[in-house]
Amino acid sequence: MSFVFSKRSENNLIGVHPDLVKVVRRALEISDVDFAVIEGMRTLERQKQLVKAGASQTLKSRHLTGHAVDLAPFIAGTIRWDWPPFNTIAIAMKQAALKLDVSIVWGGDWVSFKDGPHFELNRKVYP
Repeated sequence: MSFVFSKRSENNLIGVHPDLVKVVRRALEISDVDFAVIEGMRTLERQKQLVKAGASQTLKSRHLTGHAVDLAPFIAGTIRWDWPPFNTIAIAMKQAALKLDVSIVWGGDWVSFKDGPHFELNRKVYP
């Protein structure tokens, strides 16, 4: 199945590192579930809002430098926040990253603060 990003998703990819954009685009091509780019690059002000709201735990987010994106499943015309579709997106993202030889990290694999929508370029390769 092949999906296409909305204008909003495309706008949310502006300023994101080109390697991560390639992975996100390839993942959408091979994903079993449609998804949207909820956020890409963020301002420090936006990051502070998210920390204050408890949606983020750091002011050193990879979003600030364009090294991260948040993706969410778009099913039956609605953004979904339940966990299973995030696993499906993660499978597509990891497959795309492997194929494109781009090292990524999924927030859903984190131990202390699971973040299903979050994907970032690996800091070891992309400091």
